[in-house]
Amino acid sequence: MLWVVRGQCGPPRIVSMKKILASILTTILIVAMTLAAMFILLQATIFVTAIRSPLERAGAIVAELLLGVILLLGTVWMATHLAVRIFSTADVLDDPENVTKRRDA
Repeated sequence: MLWVVRGQCGPPRIVSMKKILASILTTILIVAMTLAAMFILLQATIFVTAIRSPLERAGAIVAELLLGVILLLGTVWMATHLAVRIFSTADVLDDPENVTKRRDA
């Protein structure tokens, strides 16, 4: 099934239903991943604050910061990767020369 989408500028374009569903599912996935990362970090924070030894707590805080960076950067990477896969055209993804031409320009 194809849909006609009218933008603010330019002619109307045809968008497939697959792209619309993929973008909705991607949005839901990214929101779920972000919420899961927040819950994991909340549990880690509760665990870290319960540690009595200052040296162990300091190490756990550093580990928690690294965990947070990895989880949230992974979420951003996944969102960007899926958006490129959904919205780029097939000829751009399949043509490695096109990428080198754009880099050289």
